[in-house]
Amino acid sequence: MLRGKTYKFGDNIDTDQIYPGRYLELTEPGEIAGRAMAGCRAGFTAVFETGGIIVGGRNFGCGSSREHAAIALKHLGVAAVVAESFARIFFRNAINLGLPAIRCPGITAAVHEGDLIEVDVVTGSVVNLSQGGRELRGEKLPQFVLAILAHGGIIPMWQQRLR
Repeated sequence: MLRGKTYKFGDNIDTDQIYPGRYLELTEPGEIAGRAMAGCRAGFTAVFETGGIIVGGRNFGCGSSREHAAIALKHLGVAAVVAESFARIFFRNAINLGLPAIRCPGITAAVHEGDLIEVDVVTGSVVNLSQGGRELRGEKLPQFVLAILAHGGIIPMWQQRLR
């Protein structure tokens, strides 16, 4: 169960908004994290609280296959991304890096910026604690995705399995 303050974004937030291409020369995850959401919300990293949950609209993570977008969010300390829908490549990059990504229809109407929500990664349940415990049913993640998340990403999972 994950619990965190929400940071709400709209539809079609692309990878260049999540992590602008002008920073692609950076290679250290901490430096990459410092530029998270710089393309759509200046100063985001200064106000973000570790463990926060990104709430997105439709097609979150569209655009290029830039893995930096998921790296930036994970290393910033984002606990999960919950969105109406995801671009497929962003979704898979997030999962592969151990960042939970939950599709939850109706989430943008049910959550305001700064609300406290609880996300059950196993069941897909999202509860808005700031609005009287209103519950939404997100899509349940397949068992193989839960295994990747439990290991902190696909590389740590395979490293452990190959030992």
